[in-house]
Amino acid sequence: MAFVSRLRRPLGLFLVPAMLAACSGGMTPPDDIVGAIRPSEEVSQHPAADIGDTGGDLADYPVEADTAMAAPAQKKRLPMIDSDEAMGITEPVQASSGVLTVPEGGVNMDAGLGVGRVEGLAEAQAGEIAEGNATQVVVGGIGSETPQQVGQPATIPMSEAGVELGEAPDGGGYLQVPDKATTRRRQASGGEQVAFLPRLNNPMQTPETMGGMPASEKACRQRLAKLGVKFRDVPRISRGRSCGIAWPIELSGLSGGIQIKPAAQVNCQITEAFARWVKHELVPSSRARYLSGVSAIHQMSSYSCRTMNSQRGAAMSEHAKGNAIDVGKIVLKNGKAIAIEKKGFFAFREKGLLKSVRSDSCKYFSTVLGPGSDRYHKDHFHFDLRVRKSGYRHCSL
Repeated sequence: MAFVSRLRRPLGLFLVPAMLAACSGGMTPPDDIVGAIRPSEEVSQHPAADIGDTGGDLADYPVEADTAMAAPAQKKRLPMIDSDEAMGITEPVQASSGVLTVPEGGVNMDAGLGVGRVEGLAEAQAGEIAEGNATQVVVGGIGSETPQQVGQPATIPMSEAGVELGEAPDGGGYLQVPDKATTRRRQASGGEQVAFLPRLNNPMQTPETMGGMPASEKACRQRLAKLGVKFRDVPRISRGRSCGIAWPIELSGLSGGIQIKPAAQVNCQITEAFARWVKHELVPSSRARYLSGVSAIHQMSSYSCRTMNSQRGAAMSEHAKGNAIDVGKIVLKNGKAIAIEKKGFFAFREKGLLKSVRSDSCKYFSTVLGPGSDRYHKDHFHFDLRVRKSGYRHCSL
């Protein structure tokens, strides 16, 4: 038994291949069937008679049955964009080899668009000149030494304008355009009538943005008018960087009929301070001492482009900016004239008047000088509005 069990394995190895070979022998197709199988392309290319005798009618074996097994049909190719095929053009279009010709009279675009003929400006003016109906003066012989007017300008229907001008039209309701000779004759005979155009000569009316007077200057002049000051604006004074007045005025009188002799050219600020000093200090003091008002004030210096005390090398005076005024004499209405100078021992009223108005003037001016201050101011009062950084007021009493 042991020997038989040992032979099972070798016998099994030989029997399994033998059984497989015996089973696979019947799976190979016969040679006639193998030869009858051909590609579908060959079947479709050959007629049905070449297939051979199948033992039956062709109706039993239709060709469509064989072609059904053929390869799938190819996809249809799409035409190119803008090609003749896509545009539906069956016949080829031959390109023209000739040259594009332009008609002799040109291409009439207006006729093609249905628009009528339009006459140009140059053509119309040329026709008017040729017919002598030009609305403007036509000059011939331009470039020569004797240019002459050709014809007369045509009349323009401006009857309403002629009525407004107050002139009778010459051509039956038409206003004729005058030439230069007619214009000169009218100007020589009766003058020319022109439209009135307002002019901004008054600096008070000119806007500041157009180079007019600043608002501070306008306000100052309004205060002068309330104080009764008589003045007028004068042109700008400019003499370099150190001398000049931007908005000068000419002071000629104060309230109460007081005259300034001669008229002083100063700025508005010193004028306002001087007017207030005269009104509130000088006039009341003269009435208290002489029972008379002030008739005139004689000034010795207003605007003057010079240094202080006219000394070489000194700083520029406030007179160079129109910011100072010097008073040399006061005339009362009773005729008495009081000179600004050092008075004698018995001139009590004159000394009292001058001392009073001099001490009170420090409320209106930043600099007050007079007799006794120095040798340069022995015969007049000097008033100015010099601006000092510390705000100091120099009042020499």
